[in-house]
Amino acid sequence: MSTVLTPPEESLTPAPVPDWLMPPPQGFTAEDLDRLTGLPPHTELIDGSLVLVSPQVDYHALAISLFETALRRQAPDTLRARREMTVRLGKRQRPEPDLLLIRADADPGPKRTFYQPSDVLLVAEVVSEESAERDRKRKPQLYAKAGIPHFWLVEIVNAALEVHVYQLDEVTESYALLGIHRDRLELPAPFPVDIDLTELQRM
Repeated sequence: MSTVLTPPEESLTPAPVPDWLMPPPQGFTAEDLDRLTGLPPHTELIDGSLVLVSPQVDYHALAISLFETALRRQAPDTLRARREMTVRLGKRQRPEPDLLLIRADADPGPKRTFYQPSDVLLVAEVVSEESAERDRKRKPQLYAKAGIPHFWLVEIVNAALEVHVYQLDEVTESYALLGIHRDRLELPAPFPVDIDLTELQRM
């Protein structure tokens, strides 16, 4: 005679659905990123929608580290370099740039989860395959509209870095391209910057 094993009753109860899988009718707000539990790391909010980030590829992570180290070493005492922190640009906008240059007096301590646009002098995005559309189009629009003065778009082309440098045109609230840099990034603003881009290949 065969025996049918019935699982315990509690095992038939479905696991609760995380709050962030059920967006409200008007979309999520900037405050929700701090309220929702169980969000994957580096979740962004763009146009009221949560953007879940894929795992980084090696070159993407190395490129961020290269720029972060250089900015920390070269920035004046009035500025601080940060990586992968969100910026609250509006009620339903809280993107997470790969790199930020913030004013030193805007950093109040270890519990900060986001910055205001007025805190930020520079944002940089290192383009990855899954985020290319956002990095090249939507996020620069949001950063410019919020008045962030400088934007770098970093492309990885055949294992080499290519940096597109933009500066805000306050009249049009959009970024103007100042130049495309390969091998070396030398700039007078937002402070004198000199970064050997070929270092990526030696990391």
